[in-house]
Amino acid sequence: MAVVLNRRLTLEHAVRVADGAGGYTEAWMPLGELWAQMKAGTGRERFGAGVTVSAVAYKIVVRGAAEGSYARPQPDQRFREGARVYRILGVAEYDLDGRYLTCFATEEVTG
Repeated sequence: MAVVLNRRLTLEHAVRVADGAGGYTEAWMPLGELWAQMKAGTGRERFGAGVTVSAVAYKIVVRGAAEGSYARPQPDQRFREGARVYRILGVAEYDLDGRYLTCFATEEVTG
């Protein structure tokens, strides 16, 4: 199956930022933009603490990048597409040549 990279996503990683009161807060820093192919998987919904959270699994395919490259997505990073956020859970080679990577990600929405 041919890969069609038709969605532009921003790859971000978390950084700790001093909060001015002796502690830290988490902020997200962009690493760059990647073109991607996205395929939604199954979704689920849970209720807790007075809110409903729905989560949808995605397989996101991007161009391959060498180990250690800032352009290679990693677990605990995320993709952003406007207001939508996809948390990366794992990354694997899409093909034997390593031309593409599959990122297993989850989008969570509270309502």
